[in-house]
Amino acid sequence: MADTWLIVGLGNPGPRYERTRHNVGQLVVDELASRRGETFRAHKGNARVAETWLRPGAHKLVLAKPNSFMNVSGGPVAALARFYATSPDHIVVVHDELDIPFDTVRLKTGGGHGGHNGVRDVAKALGTPNFPRVRVGIGRPAGSKDVADWVLEPFAPSDRDALALMVGDAADAVERLVEHGLVAAQQVHHAPRP
Repeated sequence: MADTWLIVGLGNPGPRYERTRHNVGQLVVDELASRRGETFRAHKGNARVAETWLRPGAHKLVLAKPNSFMNVSGGPVAALARFYATSPDHIVVVHDELDIPFDTVRLKTGGGHGGHNGVRDVAKALGTPNFPRVRVGIGRPAGSKDVADWVLEPFAPSDRDALALMVGDAADAVERLVEHGLVAAQQVHHAPRP
C-alpha cells in the first residue's frame, strides 16, 4: 500500500489574502494540484483538500489548505493528520519565510519556528516541531516598513515572473522531498544557481 503524505500550504482564508506574501504556501499547493488536474473540496477537518498521487502508484498526496487564519493553522493540520493517519514525518508544511531572500526555496525538518506563528501553532498542535518544511523566501521589507503589513501585501507586479518560477521551484522541492528524501531535495534546491 502506498504511503500518504499530507502537504499543507499555510495562509489566510478568503480572496483578500489570496495573492499576498503570507499565502505563498497555498500558491505552492495550488501549483501541485494544477499539475495533476485536481481541484480542492471542503473537508470536515476545517480545510480544503485535493487527494492525488505523486505519480501513479506511488505516494498518495493529500494537498491541503486550512480554512483557519495563519496563526491558528495547527487545529486543521492536526485534524487532517488524524483523519489520514499521517505521522509528523509525512506532513510537509509549505510556508513563507522572511529570513530567506525572495526567489529562494529552502527545506528543513524540525528546529525552531523563527517567529512564524503558523509554524509555531502547527508544532504545538502536533506536539512536535519535527515535520518537514518547505520554506519559500519572501525577504524582509526595506526600511522601517512594518513586517505585519509586508506579509499581508500582494506581491509587486514586478515580482510576477520571479514568483511563478519560485512557486514552481517550491512545488518541485515538495515532490523531490516526498520521492527522494530531505537530503536529496536539499542538495538540489540549496545548490547555488548557475
